[in-house]
Amino acid sequence: MGEVKGFLKYSRQEVDHRPIEQRVHDFNEIDVPLTPEQIHEQTARCMDCGVPFCHGAGCPLKNSIPDLNELIYKDKWEQACQLLHSTNNFPEITGRVCPAPCETACTLSINDKPVLIRHIEYQIVERGFQQGWIKPLPAKRKTGKKIAVVGSGPAGLAAAQQLARAGHSIVVFEKDQRVGGLLRYGIPDFKLAKDVIDRRVKQLIAEGVEFQTAVNVGEDISARYLKNKFDCICLTMGAGQPRDLNIEGRGYENILFAMDYLKAQNKCRETSPGGLCANGIKDESSMSMKNRIVVVVGGGDTGSDCVGTARRQGAKEIYQLEILPKPPETPPPDTPWPMWPRIMRTSSSHQEGCNRRWGVMTKKFSGAETRVSQLHCCEVEWFRKNGQWKLKELAGTEFTLAADVVILALGFLHVAHSGLVKDLGLKLDGSGNIAVENYQTSEQGVFAAGDTASGASLVVRAVNSGREAAAAIDNWIKAGAGNG
Repeated sequence: MGEVKGFLKYSRQEVDHRPIEQRVHDFNEIDVPLTPEQIHEQTARCMDCGVPFCHGAGCPLKNSIPDLNELIYKDKWEQACQLLHSTNNFPEITGRVCPAPCETACTLSINDKPVLIRHIEYQIVERGFQQGWIKPLPAKRKTGKKIAVVGSGPAGLAAAQQLARAGHSIVVFEKDQRVGGLLRYGIPDFKLAKDVIDRRVKQLIAEGVEFQTAVNVGEDISARYLKNKFDCICLTMGAGQPRDLNIEGRGYENILFAMDYLKAQNKCRETSPGGLCANGIKDESSMSMKNRIVVVVGGGDTGSDCVGTARRQGAKEIYQLEILPKPPETPPPDTPWPMWPRIMRTSSSHQEGCNRRWGVMTKKFSGAETRVSQLHCCEVEWFRKNGQWKLKELAGTEFTLAADVVILALGFLHVAHSGLVKDLGLKLDGSGNIAVENYQTSEQGVFAAGDTASGASLVVRAVNSGREAAAAIDNWIKAGAGNG
């Protein structure tokens, strides 16, 4: 450990954000990185636990967190950069958007604030790029095997990089115009600037990965074509089927899915770099929230991203409704350390201005002609029955909420079943995800990773899944299963 009593001497220093009155007028990243001196102090807080739950129970990638902290404390940044990349392909991305389950699993979290793990890793990789330590690592020998990766989100990119470094020829197919999947189109720029993705994609290209964009596999090219042209296929399309709210009035045109809304904003930013696209999205577009009352239904991270986006577009008023009860301020007994605690969380987007309500169910939409103008809601109470959580409406709590736009941020069900999944005849699990065993699907030579196989989850878990799927594919090929 860097400093024996550092955890007693230093307090956790949170990463600051740009002032609200400044940041809501642009889509630039909001974090203000700590100084090297501050980072040095933060690494000194690591106790180098005998059993490091941070990288065991907390980090899906098993980043060597205590070792990283000690290296930075000793000013061995380049060595730390190499160690971090040995387990994580894209720490510049997880360092921005990961909710940091490693920090909640930190031993200090038992009775103090945890080590600032996520930001320390962010600082390592950013210095690595600045100093030129992060370079392409092309394979020394090629295997002659061709592998198709369908989808260029975090799982697809991780799988592609690992397989290319193993010597295989990789082609990544992406249905959109640019590479990145969820990273590019589902996460707002104020959380993840898109040049961060482009910087890493250049490395993958230099390592031999080929990208074919604007290709919708299953429509533009067939499953049969993939099976004939490639020795192996890895499916990483994500869990793109959104959860809907099938209630009266759902058909109004100004009720949007969250991912459609976020994708439209991010695509607008692509065509107008450096600008706000007329205060976000072009005013004549149905996706613009300027001067509108916006209601986001769904209280998760995606809903929070919609709140921050609508605020930057100039929304007049923003509401966010969650059907679950308001979480407690401190970890309840059912989520003890080192588990991810079920507690009240306020995002930077919420801090920018949002009316939040919990324990609210939307029962009906009403409006005129093609546009919704009201939500009809009531409060609900949750209770256990036969071990299962149930809800009941509370009499006399009915209310209406005016809305110019409603955004549904209710999560995702599973991968889209139409097209490629159907054409390949793949078996599904009970939740509608592609069923896999050691990442291989029911079809010989077809593998699946990330949200495609697990359902919607964290970026860090998708990266880990892509890495593990690549190892499974490489072993499968080495075993001779890819011959013929």
